[in-house]
Amino acid sequence: MSKKRAFDLSAIDPGAKPFSTGDKAADKAAVEALALELDELQNLFYADRRFKLLVVLQGTDTSGKDGTLRGVFGQMSALGVQTVGWKAPSEPERDHDYLWRIHQKVPGAGEVMVFNRSHYEDVLVPVVNGWITPLQTRQRYAQINDFERMLTETGTVLLKFMLHISKDEQRARLQERLDDPTKNWKFAPADLTVRKQWKAYQQAYADAISATGTRWAPWTVVPADSKTHRNLMIATLVKRALVGLKLRYPPASDDLAKLRIS
Repeated sequence: MSKKRAFDLSAIDPGAKPFSTGDKAADKAAVEALALELDELQNLFYADRRFKLLVVLQGTDTSGKDGTLRGVFGQMSALGVQTVGWKAPSEPERDHDYLWRIHQKVPGAGEVMVFNRSHYEDVLVPVVNGWITPLQTRQRYAQINDFERMLTETGTVLLKFMLHISKDEQRARLQERLDDPTKNWKFAPADLTVRKQWKAYQQAYADAISATGTRWAPWTVVPADSKTHRNLMIATLVKRALVGLKLRYPPASDDLAKLRIS
Protein backbone atom coordinates (compact mmCIF):
# COMPACT_ATOMS: atom_id res chain seq x y z
CA MET A 1 0.00 0.00 0.00
CA SER A 2 1.44 3.40 -0.96
CA LYS A 3 1.95 5.99 1.74
CA LYS A 4 -0.68 8.71 1.83
CA ARG A 5 0.62 12.01 0.53
CA ALA A 6 1.03 14.67 3.23
CA PHE A 7 -1.26 17.68 3.01
CA ASP A 8 0.51 21.03 2.52
CA LEU A 9 -1.58 23.71 4.20
CA SER A 10 0.96 26.40 3.28
CA ALA A 11 0.14 25.84 -0.39
CA ILE A 12 -3.30 27.37 0.13
CA ASP A 13 -3.42 31.17 0.10
CA PRO A 14 -5.53 32.47 3.03
CA GLY A 15 -6.24 35.59 1.01
CA ALA A 16 -7.63 33.73 -2.01
CA LYS A 17 -11.27 34.29 -2.98
CA PRO A 18 -12.26 31.42 -5.29
CA PHE A 19 -15.99 31.92 -4.68
CA SER A 20 -15.99 35.72 -5.00
CA THR A 21 -17.65 37.64 -7.83
CA GLY A 22 -14.94 40.26 -7.54
CA ASP A 23 -17.41 42.77 -6.11
CA LYS A 24 -17.53 42.90 -2.29
CA ALA A 25 -21.00 44.46 -2.17
CA ALA A 26 -22.32 41.76 -4.50
CA ASP A 27 -20.66 39.08 -2.40
CA LYS A 28 -22.29 40.43 0.76
CA ALA A 29 -25.68 40.49 -0.94
CA ALA A 30 -25.13 36.92 -2.10
CA VAL A 31 -24.35 35.80 1.47
CA GLU A 32 -27.57 37.40 2.73
CA ALA A 33 -29.58 35.71 -0.02
CA LEU A 34 -27.93 32.36 0.67
CA ALA A 35 -28.69 32.67 4.39
CA LEU A 36 -32.38 33.04 3.56
CA GLU A 37 -32.23 30.06 1.18
CA LEU A 38 -30.55 27.99 3.88
CA ASP A 39 -33.38 28.88 6.25
CA GLU A 40 -35.90 27.46 3.76
CA LEU A 41 -33.79 24.38 3.16
CA GLN A 42 -33.40 23.82 6.89
CA ASN A 43 -37.19 23.90 7.29
CA LEU A 44 -37.49 21.23 4.60
CA PHE A 45 -34.59 19.28 6.15
CA TYR A 46 -36.38 19.30 9.52
CA ALA A 47 -39.62 18.08 7.96
CA ASP A 48 -37.92 15.39 5.86
CA ARG A 49 -36.11 13.81 8.86
CA ARG A 50 -34.19 11.27 6.76
CA PHE A 51 -30.87 12.92 7.47
CA LYS A 52 -28.83 14.71 10.12
CA LEU A 53 -26.35 17.49 9.36
CA LEU A 54 -23.16 18.08 11.34
CA VAL A 55 -21.06 21.09 10.37
CA VAL A 56 -17.58 21.29 11.90
CA LEU A 57 -15.89 24.69 12.06
CA GLN A 58 -12.20 24.50 12.93
CA GLY A 59 -9.60 27.22 12.84
CA THR A 60 -7.08 29.17 14.86
CA ASP A 61 -8.10 31.99 17.21
CA THR A 62 -9.83 34.84 15.31
CA SER A 63 -10.34 32.70 12.18
CA GLY A 64 -14.05 33.57 12.17
CA LYS A 65 -15.98 30.66 13.62
CA ASP A 66 -18.38 32.95 15.49
CA GLY A 67 -18.77 35.19 12.45
CA THR A 68 -19.61 32.17 10.30
CA LEU A 69 -22.32 31.15 12.74
CA ARG A 70 -23.91 34.58 12.51
CA GLY A 71 -23.46 35.15 8.79
CA VAL A 72 -24.29 31.70 7.43
CA PHE A 73 -26.56 30.05 9.98
CA GLY A 74 -28.06 33.09 11.71
CA GLN A 75 -31.29 33.09 9.72
CA MET A 76 -32.13 29.45 10.46
CA SER A 77 -34.88 28.61 12.91
CA ALA A 78 -33.68 27.73 16.39
CA LEU A 79 -36.18 24.88 16.30
CA GLY A 80 -33.93 22.65 14.24
CA VAL A 81 -30.47 24.19 14.55
CA GLN A 82 -28.14 23.91 17.52
CA THR A 83 -24.59 25.06 18.16
CA VAL A 84 -21.92 23.80 20.52
CA GLY A 85 -18.85 25.85 21.36
CA TRP A 86 -16.36 23.28 22.58
CA LYS A 87 -14.07 24.31 25.42
CA ALA A 88 -11.45 22.40 27.40
CA PRO A 89 -13.04 19.22 28.80
CA SER A 90 -14.46 19.29 32.31
CA GLU A 91 -13.33 16.84 34.98
CA PRO A 92 -16.29 14.45 34.39
CA GLU A 93 -15.57 14.60 30.65
CA ARG A 94 -11.91 13.78 31.21
CA ASP A 95 -13.02 10.68 33.12
CA HIS A 96 -14.31 9.29 29.80
CA ASP A 97 -12.74 8.80 26.39
CA TYR A 98 -12.28 12.05 24.46
CA LEU A 99 -15.10 11.28 22.01
CA TRP A 100 -17.66 10.57 24.75
CA ARG A 101 -18.79 14.17 25.11
CA ILE A 102 -18.78 14.68 21.34
CA HIS A 103 -21.10 11.76 20.65
CA GLN A 104 -23.70 13.17 23.02
CA LYS A 105 -24.04 16.30 20.89
CA VAL A 106 -24.23 14.92 17.37
CA PRO A 107 -27.50 15.81 15.60
CA GLY A 108 -30.67 13.74 15.65
CA ALA A 109 -32.99 13.14 12.70
CA GLY A 110 -33.85 16.40 10.95
CA GLU A 111 -31.44 18.43 13.08
CA VAL A 112 -28.58 20.69 12.05
CA MET A 113 -25.71 20.84 14.54
CA VAL A 114 -22.81 23.27 14.14
CA PHE A 115 -19.62 22.64 16.10
CA ASN A 116 -17.57 25.72 16.96
CA ARG A 117 -14.32 23.80 17.41
CA SER A 118 -14.75 20.07 17.75
CA HIS A 119 -13.19 16.69 18.49
CA TYR A 120 -10.28 17.86 16.34
CA GLU A 121 -9.05 19.90 19.30
CA ASP A 122 -7.96 16.53 20.69
CA VAL A 123 -5.44 16.08 17.87
CA LEU A 124 -4.28 19.70 17.90
CA VAL A 125 -3.73 21.06 21.42
CA PRO A 126 -2.31 17.82 22.92
CA VAL A 127 -0.08 17.31 19.90
CA VAL A 128 1.37 20.83 19.90
CA ASN A 129 1.96 20.72 23.66
CA GLY A 130 3.43 17.22 23.64
CA TRP A 131 0.74 15.77 25.91
CA ILE A 132 0.28 12.67 23.75
CA THR A 133 2.82 10.56 21.88
CA PRO A 134 3.03 10.14 18.09
CA LEU A 135 1.56 6.65 18.52
CA GLN A 136 -1.40 8.02 20.50
CA THR A 137 -1.88 10.70 17.86
CA ARG A 138 -2.08 8.10 15.09
CA GLN A 139 -4.51 6.09 17.19
CA ARG A 140 -6.73 9.13 17.60
CA TYR A 141 -6.71 9.81 13.87
CA ALA A 142 -7.91 6.24 13.27
CA GLN A 143 -10.53 6.50 16.00
CA ILE A 144 -11.87 9.76 14.59
CA ASN A 145 -12.08 8.24 11.12
CA ASP A 146 -14.04 5.27 12.46
CA PHE A 147 -16.31 7.56 14.50
CA GLU A 148 -17.08 9.77 11.51
CA ARG A 149 -17.64 6.76 9.26
CA MET A 150 -20.17 5.41 11.74
CA LEU A 151 -21.97 8.77 11.75
CA THR A 152 -22.13 8.99 7.96
CA GLU A 153 -23.25 5.37 7.61
CA THR A 154 -26.18 6.09 9.94
CA GLY A 155 -27.53 9.12 8.11
CA THR A 156 -25.33 12.03 9.17
CA VAL A 157 -24.09 14.41 6.50
CA LEU A 158 -20.73 15.68 7.75
CA LEU A 159 -19.22 18.92 6.47
CA LYS A 160 -15.78 19.81 7.86
CA PHE A 161 -14.45 23.32 7.29
CA MET A 162 -11.00 24.54 8.29
CA LEU A 163 -11.02 28.36 8.35
CA HIS A 164 -7.56 29.29 7.07
CA ILE A 165 -6.20 32.73 7.94
CA SER A 166 -2.72 34.21 7.71
CA LYS A 167 -0.57 35.12 10.69
CA ASP A 168 -0.71 38.80 9.67
CA GLU A 169 -4.51 38.71 9.58
CA GLN A 170 -4.62 37.12 13.02
CA ARG A 171 -2.35 39.86 14.35
CA ALA A 172 -4.72 42.53 13.00
CA ARG A 173 -7.78 40.84 14.48
CA LEU A 174 -6.18 40.36 17.89
CA GLN A 175 -5.10 44.00 17.90
CA GLU A 176 -8.65 45.04 17.04
CA ARG A 177 -9.86 43.19 20.13
CA LEU A 178 -7.44 45.19 22.23
CA ASP A 179 -8.23 48.54 20.59
CA ASP A 180 -12.02 48.23 20.71
CA PRO A 181 -13.42 48.31 24.29
CA THR A 182 -16.51 46.44 23.13
CA LYS A 183 -14.29 43.54 22.00
CA ASN A 184 -11.89 43.43 24.96
CA TRP A 185 -13.86 40.56 26.46
CA LYS A 186 -12.88 38.39 23.49
CA PHE A 187 -9.18 38.72 24.24
CA ALA A 188 -7.35 36.34 26.56
CA PRO A 189 -3.63 36.44 27.40
CA ALA A 190 -3.49 32.77 26.40
CA ASP A 191 -4.17 33.89 22.82
CA LEU A 192 -0.65 35.30 22.68
CA THR A 193 0.85 32.07 24.01
CA VAL A 194 -0.91 30.08 21.31
CA ARG A 195 0.16 32.63 18.68
CA LYS A 196 3.80 31.92 19.55
CA GLN A 197 3.07 28.30 18.56
CA TRP A 198 1.78 29.33 15.13
CA LYS A 199 4.05 27.08 13.07
CA ALA A 200 3.40 24.08 15.31
CA TYR A 201 -0.36 24.54 15.02
CA GLN A 202 -0.21 24.98 11.26
CA GLN A 203 1.68 21.68 11.04
CA ALA A 204 -0.76 19.98 13.42
CA TYR A 205 -3.68 21.14 11.25
CA ALA A 206 -1.96 19.91 8.10
CA ASP A 207 -1.26 16.53 9.67
CA ALA A 208 -4.83 16.17 10.96
CA ILE A 209 -6.32 17.10 7.59
CA SER A 210 -4.01 14.65 5.85
CA ALA A 211 -4.91 11.82 8.22
CA THR A 212 -8.67 12.44 8.54
CA GLY A 213 -9.65 13.73 5.13
CA THR A 214 -11.58 10.63 4.12
CA ARG A 215 -13.95 9.67 1.34
CA TRP A 216 -16.87 9.75 3.80
CA ALA A 217 -15.78 12.90 5.63
CA PRO A 218 -13.48 15.09 3.51
CA TRP A 219 -12.08 18.42 4.64
CA THR A 220 -12.65 21.76 2.95
CA VAL A 221 -10.01 24.43 3.63
CA VAL A 222 -11.67 27.85 3.41
CA PRO A 223 -9.44 30.86 2.64
CA ALA A 224 -10.70 33.15 5.41
CA ASP A 225 -8.67 36.37 5.46
CA SER A 226 -11.79 37.88 3.87
CA LYS A 227 -14.76 37.49 6.20
CA THR A 228 -17.22 38.02 3.36
CA HIS A 229 -15.57 35.39 1.19
CA ARG A 230 -15.43 32.96 4.10
CA ASN A 231 -19.18 33.21 4.59
CA LEU A 232 -19.91 33.10 0.88
CA MET A 233 -17.89 29.93 0.37
CA ILE A 234 -19.32 28.08 3.34
CA ALA A 235 -22.91 29.13 2.65
CA THR A 236 -22.56 28.02 -0.97
CA LEU A 237 -21.18 24.61 -0.01
CA VAL A 238 -23.78 24.01 2.71
CA LYS A 239 -26.54 24.88 0.26
CA ARG A 240 -25.00 22.57 -2.34
CA ALA A 241 -24.93 19.71 0.15
CA LEU A 242 -28.55 20.19 1.21
CA VAL A 243 -29.84 20.50 -2.36
CA GLY A 244 -27.94 17.33 -3.25
CA LEU A 245 -29.96 15.37 -0.69
CA LYS A 246 -33.13 15.83 -2.78
CA LEU A 247 -35.13 16.70 0.32
CA ARG A 248 -38.87 16.24 0.34
CA TYR A 249 -41.80 16.88 2.61
CA PRO A 250 -43.36 13.73 4.08
CA PRO A 251 -46.58 12.63 2.33
CA ALA A 252 -49.71 14.02 3.88
CA SER A 253 -52.29 11.72 5.36
CA ASP A 254 -55.35 11.17 3.19
CA ASP A 255 -57.47 12.09 6.18
CA LEU A 256 -56.11 15.62 6.20
CA ALA A 257 -57.73 16.43 2.86
CA LYS A 258 -61.15 15.77 4.43
CA LEU A 259 -60.64 18.01 7.42
CA ARG A 260 -62.32 21.41 7.59
CA ILE A 261 -61.55 23.92 10.31
CA SER A 262 -64.73 25.34 11.85
